[in-house]
Amino acid sequence: MKIFNVEQLYKADAVTTEKQGLDPTELMERAGTLIFQWLDKRMQGAQVPIRIFCGIGDNGGDGLVVGRLLIESGYNVTTYVVNCSDKRSKNFLTNYNRIKNASKDWPILLKGEDDFPEIHRDDVIIDAVFGIGLNRCAGGWVKKLLQFINASEAYILAVDIPSGLYANKVITDTEAIIKANHTITFHSPKLAFFLPETGIFTNTFEVLNIGIDLEYIETEQTVAEYIGKFEVLQFYKPRKKFSHKGDYGHSLLIGGSYGKIGAIVLASKASLNIGSGLTTAYVPSCGYTIMQTSFHEAMVLTDASEKIISSLEIDLDYSAVGIGMGMGQDKKTVSAFGLFLKACKIPIVIDADAINILASNKAMLKDIPENSILTPHLGELKRLLGTWKNDYDKIEKALKFSKKHKLVLLIKGAHSQVVFDGKIYINSTGNPGMATAGSGDVLSGIITGLIAQGYTSLEASIFGVYLHGSAGDIAIEYKGYQALVASDILDNLGSAYIKLFEQKISPSETEEDTKKI
Repeated sequence: MKIFNVEQLYKADAVTTEKQGLDPTELMERAGTLIFQWLDKRMQGAQVPIRIFCGIGDNGGDGLVVGRLLIESGYNVTTYVVNCSDKRSKNFLTNYNRIKNASKDWPILLKGEDDFPEIHRDDVIIDAVFGIGLNRCAGGWVKKLLQFINASEAYILAVDIPSGLYANKVITDTEAIIKANHTITFHSPKLAFFLPETGIFTNTFEVLNIGIDLEYIETEQTVAEYIGKFEVLQFYKPRKKFSHKGDYGHSLLIGGSYGKIGAIVLASKASLNIGSGLTTAYVPSCGYTIMQTSFHEAMVLTDASEKIISSLEIDLDYSAVGIGMGMGQDKKTVSAFGLFLKACKIPIVIDADAINILASNKAMLKDIPENSILTPHLGELKRLLGTWKNDYDKIEKALKFSKKHKLVLLIKGAHSQVVFDGKIYINSTGNPGMATAGSGDVLSGIITGLIAQGYTSLEASIFGVYLHGSAGDIAIEYKGYQALVASDILDNLGSAYIKLFEQKISPSETEEDTKKI
């Protein structure tokens, strides 16, 4: 799913209304109707107090449509207009008149702190104060209103975007933003939903289709895309009936050091579990017995050194190579890795200590084979790129780094991002339980195993991070967040493949949010 910026979203509305012969208020009616239907399905007529806070722009107009429809259906609704300016959008005024005609209880004008209503924690708040057109932080009494709403502990449903949050630029005042339990957004998700500094302002989100022109959606180019099940299904390579293990490639996983052989065990298992026909692990001599006893299906090569990898003068006749997991940064290891990069001619997956070696020896970057994949977590990314001012600056630096070195940069974390050739692919799967030792080693093995099967570096990165997150999501259903370990992700890779072909789509809201509403 493409992630449009603010300018593109406004253009989408304009193109749609022109092509479909609509008045802008008709598009707003569509949006408001869909939100009403979303609420009605969950509340089923319950007389919980619903308080709708509307700004005086188009986002406020959306809120007024929702309010009118809820009133007409007999819900307990109070609407408020945040009267922060003399300027009102035409669409707001149209819907303001409509809601007045629908009820004797006209919207209540809020002009300052003295007008703030009493809110109880069992109320439902609909936030429609500011939309994507906001270009400056809320101040004065309006900022205090947003803080007042946040402090109420009521369930907050944001319309399109939490008020005060910019869709695709840096925020300057974190105290002037609504903290939504759930956001119903239009057209496409907003980039701000996926970044650590801004994603905290909505727990979950859902995209509603309001009938934007399909040709525009298909032809308009975006820098970012949100990757879900239907995006990765196009990559899937089914197995043929008359095939053998040689048809699915041979993965080589290089890593491990004394006390850290487990990392290469996890990566090697992941490469085979994801479908690589064969897997060989190259480890220090101390890892031989561990590998042979803990992973029966693997072949093992050992370094001459007992505790570290000191030489990588090995035959590179493999379909895919992953390196770095638990490898350490001994001087001999650094030297061996540098020579290995010069000798290797196929794209490789570079993780963990191999990334740290690159960060400390930047001259090696020029020797990385084209289309290789680097899989840093945020700490490793900082060592590679240097510090950044904010999440948007981080993205710019990542895009430049990827393009300069002609490689895929996979930034691990919540909503892991695959950066390649000027584009960002944002993952939709995964959960906080996966913040555990070895999770990244499993991911590197997955990607290596996919490349071995013939997936391109970009496909393997996007598909791999999706399956990795999906396996983690399956695991928490019976393990929970705290008890999840990397082996659980491994054990559920098969289920993640199977889940690709399930028809049921899980709701985006959490169980807690559903119960609250």
